[in-house]
This record gives sequence, structure tokens and C-alpha cells, in this order.
Amino acid sequence: MLKRLNANMTTMKKLREKIGRYILRIEDHWNAISVGKQRLMTKVFFGGYVLITVIVIVNICISTTRRNNTMSINHIDGISKKLTEKGSKHNEIVNSSTKK
Repeated sequence: MLKRLNANMTTMKKLREKIGRYILRIEDHWNAISVGKQRLMTKVFFGGYVLITVIVIVNICISTTRRNNTMSINHIDGISKKLTEKGSKHNEIVNSSTKK
């Protein structure tokens, strides 16, 4: 048990180090780009974020203003007959109130 725990901890440490190296590499690439390109990319990403946000809000507004926006609650079908044990008194009690 202790060996397994230590193995998991070393795996997590390796993963953390790998993620840390990846972040440093990406940050170096970002710093290598000129400030003008950084600003342009930031504006493009922010514009995409705003566009997606507006689309989601409009979609929610459209879906909630529909007149047929009702929730229907129906009986759940599809419980397997194999799961019930034949001859069990518990199943007779449970199944006695179900519609057939």
C-alpha cells in the first residue's frame, strides 16, 4: 500500500514538473512575440470571448421566451425485467402499485 502511494506521489510530482516546464516554454514564446502582436492577439481572443458570450445570452433569451417552454414529467420506462427476482415477496410488494 505504501509503495503504491509513493508511486502515485512521484507520478503527480512528475506531472506537476511537466506542466511547469510547459508553462515556462509557452511564456517564453509569448515574450518572444512583439508587443504589437501580443496586443493584437489579446484583442482577437477577447473579441472571440465576447462573441461567444453574446451568442449564448441571445440563445438563452430566445429559448426562454418561447410559449411552449414547459417541462413535461412522464413515467420512466425501461427498467429491465431481468433485475427483478421471481418469487420474491419484496418484488410483489413493489410491483403491486405499478401500472401494467
